[in-house]
Amino acid sequence: METRKLGKSGLEVSSIGFGCMGMSFGYGPPMERREAVALIHAAVDRGVTFFDTAEAYGPFSNEELLGEALAPYRDKVVVATKFGWKGGRPADGVDSRPERIRQVAEESIKRLRVEAIDLFYQHRVDLEVPIEDVAGTVKDLIREGKVKHFGLSEAGVQTIRRAHAVQPVAALQSEYSLWWRNPENEILPTLEELGIGFVPFSPLGKGFLAGKIDEGTAFEASDFRNSVPRFAPEARKANRALVAEFEAIAGRKGVTPAQLALAWLLAQKPWIAPIPGTTKLHRLEENLGAADVALSADDLREIEAATSGVEVQGARYPEQLQQYVGR
Repeated sequence: METRKLGKSGLEVSSIGFGCMGMSFGYGPPMERREAVALIHAAVDRGVTFFDTAEAYGPFSNEELLGEALAPYRDKVVVATKFGWKGGRPADGVDSRPERIRQVAEESIKRLRVEAIDLFYQHRVDLEVPIEDVAGTVKDLIREGKVKHFGLSEAGVQTIRRAHAVQPVAALQSEYSLWWRNPENEILPTLEELGIGFVPFSPLGKGFLAGKIDEGTAFEASDFRNSVPRFAPEARKANRALVAEFEAIAGRKGVTPAQLALAWLLAQKPWIAPIPGTTKLHRLEENLGAADVALSADDLREIEAATSGVEVQGARYPEQLQQYVGR
């Protein structure tokens, strides 16, 4: 698989990474440990060098999983993790006090079985702690050799600029896909100006853009999509219109809708590295196949013409999480 550099940071990763959250958290019961380790190994064998986790995924169990699975490959992979929630639990609110950041760094290093965290994101902006203090704390951790690169997640433009002025931001992680294109307005131009890489999470719209979900789909009781307005049955029914538009294009290209959606993301900027997640080997292989899909200028214009007129229905987060976006 080809690699990409995240902005001017020099951090080089596989063009498609692996978002590991769903193995432990968010999409129903966690995977059986042995199966999860095997899937991570399969990803490495297929060229994936970029793995994304967080203390909040579990909490803690996803970091422990990656620490075990990636131990034989530590010199070959980049592992990103995150701080920023009280006790690692999003339901309890944000906490980016310097002492908490340091605590998370020490604990994550142990769980991940590493000497230093490759990419350390603030998971969500904490308005009670000046971003300069957050960036300064991570800068100190970098000087101490405990962190290599600093990242932000779902931050707003002014926060990005203020943080970058204290400690260069290697990457911003935020949602971006054919059904959430808001970052194109201000975020992408700012990242390009500052030389910051972009790591889209949910690049397949939390599974919706793969084309297998409709208004009749039933999710596991613990699946967080049950609380997402965009996944309410009536919204799913309306949003199928978007999928239908590019399913036809995917068919003509001889690829799956998921592959087309990921290839579209890769074609936007050379410093974008999406991190689709999965718990299934065949989906992993399907996702990675997107790296080989070449989209011409005509293809991109056709996708734009087919999808730009479709208005996606429903908010992408429930209200209690939406409050932390774009700060």
